[in-house]
Amino acid sequence: MSTPTELVDYDEALASYDPAMGLEVHVELNTATKMFCGCPAVFGAAPNTQTCPTCLGLPGSMPAVNARAVESAIRIGLALNCEIAEWCRFARKNYFYPDMPKNFQTSQYDEPIAFDGWTDVEVVTADGTETFRVEIERAHMEEDTGKSLHVGGTTGRIHGADYSLVDYNRAGIPLIEIVTRPIVGAGDKAPAVARAYVAHLRDLIVGLGVSEARMDQGNLRADVNLSLSPAGSGTLGTRTETKNVNSFRSVERAARYEVSRQAAILRAGGSITQETRHWHEDTGVTTSGREKSDAEDYRYFPEPDLVPVAPSREWVEELRATLPEPPRARRSRLQQEWGFSDLEMRDTVGAGALGLVEETVACGASPQSARKWWLSELARRANETGTDLAALPIGPVDVARIQALVDEGKINDKLARQVFDGVLAGEGTPDEVVASRGLAVVSDDGALGEAVDRAIEANPDVAAKIRDGKVAAAGALIGAVMKEMRGQADAGRVRELIVERLS
Repeated sequence: MSTPTELVDYDEALASYDPAMGLEVHVELNTATKMFCGCPAVFGAAPNTQTCPTCLGLPGSMPAVNARAVESAIRIGLALNCEIAEWCRFARKNYFYPDMPKNFQTSQYDEPIAFDGWTDVEVVTADGTETFRVEIERAHMEEDTGKSLHVGGTTGRIHGADYSLVDYNRAGIPLIEIVTRPIVGAGDKAPAVARAYVAHLRDLIVGLGVSEARMDQGNLRADVNLSLSPAGSGTLGTRTETKNVNSFRSVERAARYEVSRQAAILRAGGSITQETRHWHEDTGVTTSGREKSDAEDYRYFPEPDLVPVAPSREWVEELRATLPEPPRARRSRLQQEWGFSDLEMRDTVGAGALGLVEETVACGASPQSARKWWLSELARRANETGTDLAALPIGPVDVARIQALVDEGKINDKLARQVFDGVLAGEGTPDEVVASRGLAVVSDDGALGEAVDRAIEANPDVAAKIRDGKVAAAGALIGAVMKEMRGQADAGRVRELIVERLS
């Protein structure tokens, strides 16, 4: 029994069961070449144009380890407070997937490069911010698989497809897989902890400069392992693994769904199948994939074509010295520099916008204006489309330029929202959108004066009040002018013209 007809309410489920989670996050490194060959590691190239005998696993080809990938792995491990192995090696993980050309994955098994670490994540709750420690079991090096495209059908999956295509460009791209130990004791906050951890990890990875960490492009992919056990039992239940979840929001939603689904099965007297599951963004449910293999099923054995990796302690310490400031220290520094209140900073972090605001400020916007756009206008659009802020087709450079246009008086806040529409729709840069849509603020006295005269003529009572010294009444005339000019009038200059004419 794997799928109940009715789910158990989330809060009701947690009254009877304790959740335990484990997260496996794959980080695609931004090296110039692949993990074991010299093929370029560039996103978006034409299918099957970035391959060679080595990454295709052709007979006689010999791999060589990418030194920059090893360096990146060590820096990630250090940032997660891991021990760095003095000696480690690669292994062959044997299983068949159509998009894995060698029919095995070169990975690390019992000797990872980094192990026994931890990191603290902050979860925004109704009562404030709560800190959870997530223990890291290991961070190991491996290569990515290719990518399958299932054509036809309605789901984009192999079932029901007319045929499938395989692109091997991604095969061999360097990956770091970061595996947590079971996260227990979080109770009803478990899904929020999962989301906060992945968001925290993305900020850390971006800060290290080892990956773009864009979930929408697959640079960062999370597998959510979840199990339930009877409340207070202190045991671990049978887990499921929801694969390749590609947004912070979906990480939380997938965990919540699995809590309710598994609780319904257990309450009905059924048992949980240890399996992989697929997350469906559109419906918010998981469906069964395949029964989960155990480590022995992969028939690991040491990779005979690669020498062991033995980073010297001197090199490790040199890399440690290159680490950026810890996330908590960074947040504290930025809050002080920006003058944010505790509530403003908490909301910025909770929205996953800290890095975006920081980059927007670095592009010239003020902290408050950067925060305003990301946490209001853009957060609303992200919620409407069910995506994360970082996945929106707009970046800090664009947001900073839109604010600069406001500061320069070329557009106002109302027009800025239309500029956001255009940029998000792929119509070009902010300046191109302003030009193509004709959104520039009108500040020409001739055009404004004519509109002001018409507003005065149409509203004699209001004009009389202003003549009597009640300048506050000018707001009604300003509104009339703005309406006539579709919000593109320079409101400040309109006010000046009204006062000039009626004084």
